[in-house]
Amino acid sequence: MLYALAEYLKQYVSGFNVLTYLTLRSVLGILTALAFSFAFGPWMIERLYRFKFGQPVREDGPATHLKKTGTPTMGGVLILSAISVATLLWADLGSRFVWFALLVTVAFGAVGFADDYIKIKQKNPKGLPARKKYFWLSLAGFGVSTLIFMMAKEPVETTVILPFVKDIAISLGIFFIPWSYLVIVGSSNAVNLTDGLDGLAIMPTVMVASALGVFAYASGHVKIAAYLGIPYIAGVGELAIFCTAIAGAGLGFLWFNAYPAQVFMGDVGALALGAALGVVAVIVRQEIVLAIMGGVFVAETLSVALQVLYFKYSGGKRIFRMAPLHHHYELKGWPEPKIIVRFWIVTLILVLIGLASLKVR
Repeated sequence: MLYALAEYLKQYVSGFNVLTYLTLRSVLGILTALAFSFAFGPWMIERLYRFKFGQPVREDGPATHLKKTGTPTMGGVLILSAISVATLLWADLGSRFVWFALLVTVAFGAVGFADDYIKIKQKNPKGLPARKKYFWLSLAGFGVSTLIFMMAKEPVETTVILPFVKDIAISLGIFFIPWSYLVIVGSSNAVNLTDGLDGLAIMPTVMVASALGVFAYASGHVKIAAYLGIPYIAGVGELAIFCTAIAGAGLGFLWFNAYPAQVFMGDVGALALGAALGVVAVIVRQEIVLAIMGGVFVAETLSVALQVLYFKYSGGKRIFRMAPLHHHYELKGWPEPKIIVRFWIVTLILVLIGLASLKVR
C-alpha cells in the first residue's frame, strides 16, 4: 500500500523515491512487524486470558510440562497479523509471489486456528482429527503449488537447483506440483513438531526466514544473481519484505514467548510459519538449502518417524526416550533453557552453511 503510494508521490516529491528501494522497505518491514507485535502483544495475551484460551497439556508428555497448563495459546494470531500488516504496507502488491506467500500462510494458519480452537473448547489436546487436518493442509498445499506452476513465466521457476554445485539443475515439469506440495506441507509439520518448548521453534524460524530473505533479494537482482551463479527470477525480490516481516513478527513474539512463556503460538502459528518458509524456498528455488538451514526442524521430524517405525517393528522398543527430539533431552535431565539455546546455536551454524551455498559452488 505505502509502496504504491510512494510510487505515485515520487513524481511530485523526489524524496518519496527512497521508499521504493527494496532494501529500505525490507528494513521497514521488520520494524513494522516488530512494532506491531510489541504494541498488540500485551493486549492479545490479556484477551486470551480473559476468554480462557489456555493451553491443554497432553498427559503423555513430560511431567515438567504440566505446570504450563493454562498458559494462553493461539499467540500465532499475533504473528500472522504482524506479518500481514507489514507485508501489505511495504511490499509491491502487484507481485504474484507476495500473494502466493500470504495465501499459503493464511490458509495454513486457518487450519491451525481450527485445531487450536478444538483443543481449547473441547479440552482435547489432540485437536482436529488427523485425517481432517491433513486433508485441509493438503488441499491448501496442492492448491498453491498448482497456482505457482500454472503462473510460472520461466522454466527456471520449476527447476530444482542443487546447492554447492555449478550448472546442475533438474527440470521437474508437472512433477513440480507434488514436489512443492511436499516441501510446503513437510516444512509446516516440521515446524509444528518443533514447537514444544518456550521459544524453541520461533527463533530458528526467524533465522531461516532472514536467510531466505537474502536468497530472495539476490535471486531478484539480475546482476547479483549472475555474479553468484544462482537463478534470476524477475520480481522475486519482493519476498525479501515478506521474509523480514516474518523475522520482525517472530522477534516480537519471542519477547512474550521466551522462557518462561507468557503465551504459546499454537498450531495457528507453527503450521503457518512452517508453510511460509516452505513456499518461499519453493519460489526462490532453494528447497534443498531450506532442508539444510532448517536442520533442527528436519531432525525433530525424523526423530518422530524413526521412533514410530522402530517401536512398531521392534516389539515396543524405543530409540529415543521420547519424541520429538527435544523431549528426549528433557528426559535426559537437560534444563529447558539449555535445550532451547543449543538448538538455536545449531540452527545458526546451519543457516551460515546455507548462506555459504550462495558463493561456494
